[in-house]
Amino acid sequence: MGYEAVKKYFEEHQIPNEIILLEESSATVELAAKALGREPGEIAKTLAMELKDGTHFVLVVMGTARIDNRKYKDRFGCKAKMLSFDETLAVTGHPVGGVCPFGLPEGIGVCLDESLKAYEMVFPAAGTGNSAVGFTPEDLARATAGVWVHVTKDEAEG
Repeated sequence: MGYEAVKKYFEEHQIPNEIILLEESSATVELAAKALGREPGEIAKTLAMELKDGTHFVLVVMGTARIDNRKYKDRFGCKAKMLSFDETLAVTGHPVGGVCPFGLPEGIGVCLDESLKAYEMVFPAAGTGNSAVGFTPEDLARATAGVWVHVTKDEAEG
């Protein structure tokens, strides 16, 4: 689970990106940005979600992005429902603060929000609350087989 699952995923998929293990916590966008010396928007926030039919997936968004309820409902046909702390670990195998789009159990899809494309590099967690890994948005899509969606508020919308 967690870091070990991510390491194994990187090996199996021949992903050369180096996992950054930090001395300090990177469990929130603000902590990750500080620990990595990056802007909060560059942190790729991964949210564990559930659809009304009980299907689970992870949604990766720019660190400062907020879900737009209308866009989400138009895309997924239901209100946004994030998993609880305990459900997140049970469904993704990653603890809250370390949830990432790598090393997920079979059947857990990955959706990447268009907001990630605002940056040349983004930094999702790597299975723990003190890890990260850098990707271009395009490489992140390839590494995760993620589907692009647009379900966050545009910057001007706040």
